[in-house]
Amino acid sequence: MKYLLGIDFGGGSSKATLINTDGAIVAENSVEYPTYYPVLGACEQSPIDWCNALNENIKALLSKSQIDSADILAVSIDSATHTALLCDKDYKPLRNAIHWTDTRSRKQAKYLKENYGDFIFSKSFHKPDTIWTMPEILWVKENEPEIFAKIGSVFFEKDYIRYTLTGVYCTDYIDAQGSMLFDCNTMSWSKELCDLIGLDVNILPDIKAPTDVIGNVTKEAAELSGLKEGTAVICGTTDTVMEVFASGAVNKGDVTVKLATAGRVCVITDKPYPHQHLVNYSHITGGLWYPGTATKAAASSYRWYRDTFGGNYAELNVGAEKVPIGCEGLIYHPYINGELTPYADPLLCGSFTGIRATHTKGHFTRSVLEGVALSLLHSKKTLKEIGIEVGKKGTVIGGGAKGELWRQITADCLDMELTLTESSDSSLGSAMLAGVATGVFATPEEAVKKCIKPIGVTKPIKENTEKYEKIFEEYVAIHDALAPIYDKREI
Repeated sequence: MKYLLGIDFGGGSSKATLINTDGAIVAENSVEYPTYYPVLGACEQSPIDWCNALNENIKALLSKSQIDSADILAVSIDSATHTALLCDKDYKPLRNAIHWTDTRSRKQAKYLKENYGDFIFSKSFHKPDTIWTMPEILWVKENEPEIFAKIGSVFFEKDYIRYTLTGVYCTDYIDAQGSMLFDCNTMSWSKELCDLIGLDVNILPDIKAPTDVIGNVTKEAAELSGLKEGTAVICGTTDTVMEVFASGAVNKGDVTVKLATAGRVCVITDKPYPHQHLVNYSHITGGLWYPGTATKAAASSYRWYRDTFGGNYAELNVGAEKVPIGCEGLIYHPYINGELTPYADPLLCGSFTGIRATHTKGHFTRSVLEGVALSLLHSKKTLKEIGIEVGKKGTVIGGGAKGELWRQITADCLDMELTLTESSDSSLGSAMLAGVATGVFATPEEAVKKCIKPIGVTKPIKENTEKYEKIFEEYVAIHDALAPIYDKREI
C-alpha cells in the first residue's frame, strides 16, 4: 500500500493527515505553536516554530502509522492565506512572519485605499485592508526601514515550510491572489502594484499550479523530519481552498460553512465576484472560484475565551448547553481582531453586552458560540445582497464543527442543514491534492468520491431560527451604536 501526506498550518497549530491510495485516513496528528503579540495590534509567528511543528508532526505520524516513509508517494503543505515572511536574497528570514490578522497596517491600508483604491481593486479584486500583504509590507517600509531595505524574497507561510523540505522558492496562484501584488486578470505578478510600495517585482516567487510537483525532499530535510529523501513535494495552496476541497465542494453551488480560526460562508461559483465585502480566490478545479465572506475571529474567539477565562472545551460546552437561546440578553460580538464581512473595519472591538448579575460562566460561553454564528448569519445575508444565492444545505468545516452544540447553534442561525464529514481538515485536502498531482486520483471529483465520508447531518430547528432572527436585529444595532466609539480610537 502507498500513502499520501497532507500537512496544514493554521492559526495556532499544524495538523498532518496520512491517507492511503484508497482514500482512507490512516493516521492523524496535530502540534500547537504560539502566536506572538509583541505590541498592541501585532500578530506574528516564528518560522522556527513552524519548522519544529512540521518535523514533530511527521515523526509522530510515522510512529502512529508504523509505515515505511519510503511508501509515501508525495507530500503537500497548506497554510493560512498570505501570511508573509520577509527574507533576504539568501532566503533567510529577516523578522517574524506577519499573520493576516495583524492590524498594525491600518494607516497604510487607509492611504492605499484613499489614493489607489480603485486601481488596486481593478487588479487584485480586493480593497486595501490590513489583512493583505501589500499594506503590511508598506508598514514594514515605514516602520522598519532597515528590514525593508534587505528584502530579497517574499515567502508565504506554506511556501517557506515547503522550501525547508526542498530548497525550491515558489508559490501558487491562489496564495498569490491574496497578496494584493498579483493581477487576477492576467494571473501574474503586477509590477504596477509592486511599484505602489516600492517593492521590486523580480524578487517575488515563481508562480506554480497547486498540483505541480515542484521538488523533492532533500537529504537534510529527510534527516530532520523522518521523510524519505527524494519524496515528491507538491506546490500546495491555501488552507481555505483545501478545506473547501476536503468538504467535497468541487461543483458550482456547493456551500461550505467554516468554523475555524476565521469563519466563512462560501459558495462555489463559475466566476469571481469582486466586491468590497467578499474575498475572491480561484478554486483548484479549473474555471471555478470560491468568493466568500469572512468572520475574522470564529474558533479563535472560543480559543481566546478558553485561554483567558479557563476551562477546557468539553467542560465549557456542558455549561453552555444549560443556557437558553439568546443567553438571557447577553450578546457577544467576535470583533477581537476587528472584522471583515460586512464592515472591513480593523478598529472594531469585541464585546459582551447586556450583562446581568444572573449571568453565569455558561451564559458567557454560549454567547461566544452564538456571537460567531450571528456573524456568519451576517455573512450569509451579505452574499444574498450581492446576488450569490446560498442554498439550504451545506457542509460544516473547521475545528469548531466538531462541537455538537456549536453545529446546532450555527444551523439554527443560518437556517441551513449542515453535513459533517469524517474530516474536513485542510490537511486531508492537501493529501487529496497530492493524490491528484501524482495521478492516484484522476480528477478532484474522483478524490472527493474516494475520500469524503459524511458522518452526520444537523438540521435547523424552525423555532430557534425565528428567535435568532430577532436577536440578530439587536446584534446589528449594538454594532451600529459602538462602532463610532471604536472608530475614534487610535488603536
